[in-house]
Amino acid sequence: QTILCLPRSFEYSQKHAVLVPVAALGAGGVLLCWLKSGRRIKIIDMGDGWWGSGERTHKGKEDLSIRPFKIETSDEEIEDLHQRLDRFRFTPHVEGAAFHYGFNSTYLRKVVAYWRNQFDWRKQVEVLNKYPHFHTTIEGINIHFIHVKPSSVPHGRAVRPLLLVHGWPGSFYEFYKIIPLLTEPAKHGLNEGDVVFEVICPSIPGYGFSEAPHKKGFDSIATARIFHKLMSRLGFREYYVQGGDWGSRITTNMAQMLPQCVKGLHVNLVFIARQSLGSLIRTMLGAYVPWLVGFTREDARRYYPFMQKNVYDLLRESGYLHIQATKPDTAGCGLNDSPVGLAAYILEKFSTWTDKSFLHKDDGGLESKYSLDELLTNVMIYWVTASIVPSMRYYKENFSKDPDLSAHNRVGVYVPTGIAAFPQEIAHVPRVRAKDFYRNIITYTYMPRGGHFAAFEEPKLLAEDIIQFVQKVEQL
Repeated sequence: QTILCLPRSFEYSQKHAVLVPVAALGAGGVLLCWLKSGRRIKIIDMGDGWWGSGERTHKGKEDLSIRPFKIETSDEEIEDLHQRLDRFRFTPHVEGAAFHYGFNSTYLRKVVAYWRNQFDWRKQVEVLNKYPHFHTTIEGINIHFIHVKPSSVPHGRAVRPLLLVHGWPGSFYEFYKIIPLLTEPAKHGLNEGDVVFEVICPSIPGYGFSEAPHKKGFDSIATARIFHKLMSRLGFREYYVQGGDWGSRITTNMAQMLPQCVKGLHVNLVFIARQSLGSLIRTMLGAYVPWLVGFTREDARRYYPFMQKNVYDLLRESGYLHIQATKPDTAGCGLNDSPVGLAAYILEKFSTWTDKSFLHKDDGGLESKYSLDELLTNVMIYWVTASIVPSMRYYKENFSKDPDLSAHNRVGVYVPTGIAAFPQEIAHVPRVRAKDFYRNIITYTYMPRGGHFAAFEEPKLLAEDIIQFVQKVEQL
């Protein structure tokens, strides 16, 4: 009753008439700031995990040592490979099929012949070992990474730590051409300003020389946590992170998990799967009046016709995903046993995901962008480590929890973000859509050429964009 009587006893003087809306406005402002600050501090819980074999022992006493590691091979390993290649059973391809049915078997014959008679794995092992490799144990499994520092740092320059994360079916080797551009940009004609990096490239657990998790449930959140622990173990409190494919999701999760540690996030693939009502309306209107919904001309060119580029093309390219997200071990057994099957499965992605038009080429356009030595080195990393099955399981672990990969989108990314949009990427996400999730986009670049494997295919373009992004973040 007292509250109800308050308005009756209030004297509406002119002074009070002014104070009321001012007070209301102030209170509303405080409430808005509180709500916005609440959204900013919403993060993904870091949690903890154990992925080693058996039960966790010596809790809190994990081996923190960082151990030098060297890739090695043997006569037995190479001889076994050659014997398997010699037993390759050829299946004639359909005339005029090019790469529409998958890897063209006639061209595969050429690849296998090169692999058997000209490819020098020992030489490629030397190439792989040109950068320092390490192992460290985190959450019960051995994590492999390379750590490359600048050979010299000009006076007055600060060295920024940069974590580069690969995806599937790639590996840490994807970054071998971009690493020198980032650690010594001036030597390679890049205008680095004040930016010089030391680069850390880990292998996702279950990929390459990182041990595979022994327990179910190892997803991108667990990976993000492990990579944060890795950077902390290396002595870094703040660092930049960059990724494409799964690396984009992992580094994004890192930014959502410990935003105070991620000074900047740079990605060349944007995961935004779920269509809201607003984005659906935007998509429909954008086909006719793109400017009205915030699309640029380049967005419209890359985004439409919508059904062809965002439905049919994705369905054609995602058959592997459904297998790996449901029963990866079945198909994986055959790939783990046959080097030719493994090469066909992996290299087909390096064809179509590099350029969609390569479907129409008998050789898949592979050698127009990469050398066979480069492509087979990536395949060999999967072969010698027997990591194709655990790498495929990564899809099941992520999709079984989050079928459309949108659960994490409810936690916005507020760290400074750079997006490099390559024209041949599997799907294009316009900036206006990306900013619904990445709330602090500093740079968004329409790259002039290139596809899914940006660091491998267009290292200089990607390096320039990373440097430009970091320069802007450092000026904030």
